Amino acid sequence: MKRTLVKFRSSVFREFIRKHEKYAPIIFFIGGFVFDTLTLGRVDRLYDLTVLSLHMTFLTITIYLFNLADDFKWKNRFLLRLRDYYPLAIQFFFGALSSAYVIYFSRSVSLSKTMSFFIILLVLLFANELLKKRISNKYLQFSVYFFINFTFFSFIIPVLIKVMNTNVFILSGLISFALTLTLISVIYLKSPSTRAEIKLGKVIGLVFGLYGMINLFYVFNLIPPVPLALENGLVAHNIKVENNTYKVTFETDDWYIFWRDHRLKFISEPEETVYVFTSIFAPTDIEKSIYHRWKWYNNQTEEWQTIEDIGYTIKGGRNYGYRGYTYKSNTMPGLWKVEVITEEELIIGVVDFEIIINDTLKPVNLIEKIF
Repeated sequence: MKRTLVKFRSSVFREFIRKHEKYAPIIFFIGGFVFDTLTLGRVDRLYDLTVLSLHMTFLTITIYLFNLADDFKWKNRFLLRLRDYYPLAIQFFFGALSSAYVIYFSRSVSLSKTMSFFIILLVLLFANELLKKRISNKYLQFSVYFFINFTFFSFIIPVLIKVMNTNVFILSGLISFALTLTLISVIYLKSPSTRAEIKLGKVIGLVFGLYGMINLFYVFNLIPPVPLALENGLVAHNIKVENNTYKVTFETDDWYIFWRDHRLKFISEPEETVYVFTSIFAPTDIEKSIYHRWKWYNNQTEEWQTIEDIGYTIKGGRNYGYRGYTYKSNTMPGLWKVEVITEEELIIGVVDFEIIINDTLKPVNLIEKIF
């Protein structure tokens, strides 16, 4: 009776999937994203490391099974009966792994870098949908796999070895490149249908092209320095450090600006000191030199002018990020931004504000917050 019920439910689910085949890949991709959003917290937690490693492992196994299932190597076997679900599982793991990167950096004050990365993933997904071949397009499948794989190793390796720099990023890329080529080669050798569908040189060329593109993104600071993340960043009127707590005095914004509590227009008295406070998340035991690059927008030249780099060292492990601040006196009025960067000049985040110097104006809604 139970076996009959299981078969009935399985057939109903299979029929449902086939009926909604057009939308199923997107649903499973979003499902993977939502799953990680609800369950992941810190990249250096054992739970997070285990979940992400399982996602990557199961994704690799599923891609292998999916490609060999077309050759009927498991006829009348359990694995063959699951062949309709392999593309959906692949989409789920793609969604889960790509979302992990976004989740760990979504707390950043500057979301532009993180969002640009996620947009690339969405473009790949919708390009796949427009091709009407979904994830069964093996050129697209292997390309997306390498992109996800590279991303995975680029933040998991620094967490494991407690070091992050350009050499570690290069090492991460080489490992993901080698593993991807190994998977492709094994599938190509064992699957006649894959050999008939793709040209090995072309797919290796695509993977190599993506490898070069990601490294160019890194060189031009288009990828955030994983796994660091900017938790908080704001311009303040005063900062006091007492008993390992930071008391930060800043202006609050209007009530309808609900997505932040600090104001971007800084009402400064003549010769008042301007502070910028940041807290940066880093995995446990990672030490890194960080700089605040103060920039002022020159209206005459219409260019951002670097005023000064002020640095300090952070140490990872604190849940809400390593706290620190820099300050400047005799600041000029106008648009300012402080880029929070690593010693390799990779941008972790940006604190934007405008200084308005007027002795007739007084800061309103000043509050003191403890970090």
